[in-house]
Amino acid sequence: MVGADRIAANGDTANKIGTYTISVLAREHGVPFYVAAPVSTIDLSIPDGSHIPIEERDETEVTHLGGRRVAPLGIRVRNPAFDVTPARNITAIITDRGVARPPYGRSLELAIAEPHPGGTACAP
Repeated sequence: MVGADRIAANGDTANKIGTYTISVLAREHGVPFYVAAPVSTIDLSIPDGSHIPIEERDETEVTHLGGRRVAPLGIRVRNPAFDVTPARNITAIITDRGVARPPYGRSLELAIAEPHPGGTACAP
């Protein structure tokens, strides 16, 4: 189970770097992979993970250690703070309004709708 910083309309999810790798390992080994996040992280205006803006951190986090340069001058660096886990790797998305299940389009719409009295909004 992991958290999420942003969830796209199709269920693709952005979280701290390394989350995607864990999702791949879980899928390969038949281990359920759950995302737990409040509905405030769902953004239906983002169609899929390729549209989620990914923060790039300062290259010195990679090229320096203890204030001293450890990488060659001129080296190119990418230092993303987040990665995107595709919806196909996610068993379910647990929200504060219920559990969204694939296909995520409709279940995420229900999750951000007002909760149903006496029940959860996104349960099928």
